[in-house]
Amino acid sequence: MAKKTAVLAVNPVNGSGLFQYLETFFENGIPYKTFAVAEDKQIHTNSGVTLIVDDIIANLKGHEDEYDAMVFACGDAIPEFMQNANKQYNKDLIEVMRAFAAKDKIIAGHCGAGLLLDSFGIIRGKKIAVHPYVVPAIKNCMATGEKYEIDGNVYTAQNENSIWQMMPQLVDALKK
Repeated sequence: MAKKTAVLAVNPVNGSGLFQYLETFFENGIPYKTFAVAEDKQIHTNSGVTLIVDDIIANLKGHEDEYDAMVFACGDAIPEFMQNANKQYNKDLIEVMRAFAAKDKIIAGHCGAGLLLDSFGIIRGKKIAVHPYVVPAIKNCMATGEKYEIDGNVYTAQNENSIWQMMPQLVDALKK
């Protein structure tokens, strides 16, 4: 039976990245639930498309054991986080990410996901793929120039244009 996955989507989210995850999971029979890293379930893509996701991050907090994996769908995560770091939904995001990491669950993401995981001290010493602009900001991990990296249970893609290269390995892990 496939692993159940929590998909976290920031607001605004990169629609191309989010839809790659969701379509691949749907096509491969991987159960998932989407969670807005926001105060309500209505979020937008970077291009302005309105989406209503399944739930909000606050309702995932404390329920991490119900999921086997977490995927972080990036968008304007870094600037949004910096402007809203004191908001409860961002505090919940950090707690949820830490809970998944502490339980050695599969963690995946693209673009700025690696930077957030690194900045929060959630993953240390792992090889990660991040957007080339944020490589200098990586302190606790090893940022590579690769399109994607898989280091143990951590799957990262440089950006939405390289998610597809990482997906076959992520799908295999989620189907085990």
